[in-house]
Amino acid sequence: MIEIDGSYGEGGGQILRTSIALSSLLKKQVRIFNIRANRPKPGLAPQHFTGIKAMCDLCSARAEGLAIGSKEVFFSPNKIKAGRYEIDIKTAGSISLILQTTLLPCMFAEGDVELLIKGGTDVKFAPPIDYIKNVLVAILRKMGADIKIEVIRRGYYPKGGGIVKVLVKPVDMLKPLELVDRGRFIGIEGVAHSLNLPCHIVEREASSASRILEKNGFKADIKLECGRNFSQGTGITLWANYENTVLGSSSLGEKGKRAEIVGEEAAKELLTEIKSSATVDIHLADQLIPFVAIADGKSIYTVREMTNHLKTNIYIVEKILGKKIFKIKKEKSVYIIEASGIKWRKN
Repeated sequence: MIEIDGSYGEGGGQILRTSIALSSLLKKQVRIFNIRANRPKPGLAPQHFTGIKAMCDLCSARAEGLAIGSKEVFFSPNKIKAGRYEIDIKTAGSISLILQTTLLPCMFAEGDVELLIKGGTDVKFAPPIDYIKNVLVAILRKMGADIKIEVIRRGYYPKGGGIVKVLVKPVDMLKPLELVDRGRFIGIEGVAHSLNLPCHIVEREASSASRILEKNGFKADIKLECGRNFSQGTGITLWANYENTVLGSSSLGEKGKRAEIVGEEAAKELLTEIKSSATVDIHLADQLIPFVAIADGKSIYTVREMTNHLKTNIYIVEKILGKKIFKIKKEKSVYIIEASGIKWRKN
């Protein structure tokens, strides 16, 4: 059994998500203690509880300590099953963070896996679903993944109510990821979205983002979504497409925050990534860690900053795999991440 200290590094839910994902994949028992010890409300929040419960269903796992607020969980997985699963967070908890727990194991299931997940699509402290769909999944496809994401309904804090359908087809092995050069610039896309708010808000978000990008020599094709449904909120996600990679950014609206600021934040964040020479943005860098660690051979990519999330994910992955996987070196303005994948194959 592998013992994981949940207070290590950034001490958040990412430790839990990565641990459960790799435990399910490798069929290794884990005990995670001091869960989210560094957070204002330690222990399992609803989305963490739901993510583990979903994996219990997906691989007939036995779990102990699985309760809201629990600071320690024991998880013992079995074979990852194909099928259709409904996952309801019952709050505005992030659907994207549920996918950080479930995507990797689902890619090595016995057959196709369809997930219907209810919760928050665009919430604080989590990647928006458009980022997962247009950045993370786009890069995973280069590794051989076959994943489709459909946003049926958006959900914002505090009501949630978003619905996302995800179809994952199994792979035998993931190809290594070689991203040393962005390749030809293709263009910037994005989506500004809202529910139960005046439509001029998304128009202003998109206009603000476009204006800043154009001042820096970039045109953006930003789609507008404005509707009425269960919850209320707004936000924008942008992504820059290159021949070999995708860079992403986002910003969420909140009460008292002008729409122009929302668009400006996303545009400036994307420009920071574009102006660096990195091949992935700072958010994607840590999300890729478990995938490249199990891939068929050596992966390489660059990032402009070593975040706490990135350092923590590397530590957890190497601890669970029981070997040194990653080499990191600084070269000019970027960090080079090299991973010697363990060549994990579906069995």
